[in-house]
Amino acid sequence: MIQLKSIHHIAVICTDYAVSKAFYTQVLGLSLQQEIYRAERNSYKADLALNGQYVLELFSFPDVPARLSYPEAAGLRHLAFEVNNVEEARQGLLDHGVDVQEIRVDEHTGKRFCFFADPDNLPLELYER
Repeated sequence: MIQLKSIHHIAVICTDYAVSKAFYTQVLGLSLQQEIYRAERNSYKADLALNGQYVLELFSFPDVPARLSYPEAAGLRHLAFEVNNVEEARQGLLDHGVDVQEIRVDEHTGKRFCFFADPDNLPLELYER
């Protein structure tokens, strides 16, 4: 068995780079560590950090195909972000005009959570610490 140390990063491909970059940095608060334009691919790549730790690569490519999210399809289900207070975080998203589902309670842990989507309808979750 190999010895994994941690999850290094998550990669997201978006359809509108400027809109998605603004969403992840200005709405969710991730910080831009590095941004590269790759002319040979007509593609941007941004490295985004959460609390100073590199966690997400944001890519743009021309004419990307849509990916099924609803109904749920095989593959990555959603990306969850831990928050201290799900009500406050949910309200912050609503204040930015983000459509957020109602808060639910995890029947196994008793923790509160809610779902929302990024500009490309990628399912995201807020999960209370």
